[in-house]
Amino acid sequence: MPLEIGIVGIGRMGWVHASHLIEIGRETGACALAAVVDGDASRLERFRGEMQYCGPVFLSVEDYLAAGVCRTTVVVSPTGHHRDHAMKLVRAGHRVLMEKPLTGTLDGDLACCEELDRDHPRSLMLAFQRRFDAALAYGRELAREGAIGRVFKIYSALEDSGPPPEGYQSGGILPDMSVHNVDEILWITGREPDRAMAVGSVLHNKYVSTCQEDFDDAMLYLWFGEEILGQVQVTRNHVSGYRVESAIYGDKGQIQIGRFEQDPSRIVVEAFGPRGRSEPIARREFPGGIGAPGSPEFVDRFGPAYKAEVAAFIDCCHQDSPFPTSHRDGLRAQRAIAAGMRAMRTRDDAAEV
Repeated sequence: MPLEIGIVGIGRMGWVHASHLIEIGRETGACALAAVVDGDASRLERFRGEMQYCGPVFLSVEDYLAAGVCRTTVVVSPTGHHRDHAMKLVRAGHRVLMEKPLTGTLDGDLACCEELDRDHPRSLMLAFQRRFDAALAYGRELAREGAIGRVFKIYSALEDSGPPPEGYQSGGILPDMSVHNVDEILWITGREPDRAMAVGSVLHNKYVSTCQEDFDDAMLYLWFGEEILGQVQVTRNHVSGYRVESAIYGDKGQIQIGRFEQDPSRIVVEAFGPRGRSEPIARREFPGGIGAPGSPEFVDRFGPAYKAEVAAFIDCCHQDSPFPTSHRDGLRAQRAIAAGMRAMRTRDDAAEV
């Protein structure tokens, strides 16, 4: 029997998740999009027309729950509504896949996790698609197999080619954007940092966008004892195109996962030994995604990972098994980001030269 799934929020990420639900349903019969919820009636009508969707639509989570259409939901509403929407659903017995971040603040995450741990510990999967990305998984596997010796630094970059869309709600570039990178580093190391520091700047977006955000360019440093350093770089200003790169440094070499190309149709993973070797010690290529015209640029890089993430959620719901990611992963990442922001440095804090 197909798993009937509702989706709350059909902005740019909601559209991506809905597309994959429909694709997986057509390909495998494992699921069916059973309801769509959004507070904007015109957006619902556009979705109906472009997706050829004939199922029920609702203007609120409350109306959706009252209708009792299904008990499995993907939440892709704006961050400010995450906690309210997700908790109403899990209290009603739904299993939920929610787009990151959990709530966007450390206090909100702590309160949300307290209730989930106490009353609904297996109800929520947090969407960290990088864990389902084949290129990153291969790089992580190489590092864990010792291909580059002792790992001592991990660098992770996420750079958008432009500002968020008009009306986008952000609690800050680090909580909103770097949460992916931080989770990636925690996933690769299997550890949590003990110290953090961040640096933020406003460089370009204020001239081209009305979106209100604390910074448009930031770096976050994470220290894992004296053994490992994590470096995160995020920006809205990479005007040449979407850039996602990761590098894992070891005492016997380096693993490079992706590099900037204006056509992200392939992701190259290479492991290099010490200086002097003429060839990589490992190399594989992975396909990127192919977004529809007008789709967000990140679909061209992470399309397969988003689809694999949704498939994993569906499989866990069918089997009534624990999710591979949870609210706890969101809290761990948010703790690191909040620590970095407490130690934030900006241009005004810099010492004169």
